[in-house]
Amino acid sequence: MNGRRRVRVVIVEDHALVRTGLRTSLTSNGFDVVGEAADGIEGLALIAELNPDVAVVDLGIPGKDGATVTRELKAGPNPPRVVVLTMREEDAVVQAVLRAGPDAYCVKSSPPERIVDAIRTVAAGGAYFDPNIAGLVLSRLSGNGEHPESSPLTPRETEILGLISEGAANTEIAERLYVSLGTVKTHVAEIMHKLAASDRANATAIALRNGYIS
Repeated sequence: MNGRRRVRVVIVEDHALVRTGLRTSLTSNGFDVVGEAADGIEGLALIAELNPDVAVVDLGIPGKDGATVTRELKAGPNPPRVVVLTMREEDAVVQAVLRAGPDAYCVKSSPPERIVDAIRTVAAGGAYFDPNIAGLVLSRLSGNGEHPESSPLTPRETEILGLISEGAANTEIAERLYVSLGTVKTHVAEIMHKLAASDRANATAIALRNGYIS
């Protein structure tokens, strides 16, 4: 996506100390933090102005919350990749995050390197879902007596979507499954079609929500 250019990141987070910590962590890992905002309204304006590769958005920001910011970004032209951060893991919050359509979401209590990994993954075109939240999605399905729908995916497509959910790009999937890149692209296109997904992150969210992958 970016060749040798440093990945440009905007941070939208209302706590100054958290922003500082994120900026330090990201710059030390080779990212270019080009802007910071303390609320959702300011964040949307800044992202429109700077056109970053990745926006890191806290779910609980004032003005417009992170889910709203994410939805508006994804509805606009040439949207950035979006990594949503949340302090809370309640299932209502999880569902709001899923519906917003981010490319990654992380729990703030997770290790800092997980956020770095998430940004690196989405910048490369992948999707990243914090295991803490992914587990809650699945437990919500089983805990309410709901059963996963019958999957429309073949076993190979399910295997590929599972790798996508771990952040693997097409080239890595091809190497791990010992198939050609063209074969992987064909499977990915079929996955998108069967799930009516807009992108890889959306496909993963749909699959998690319906229990097609774990």
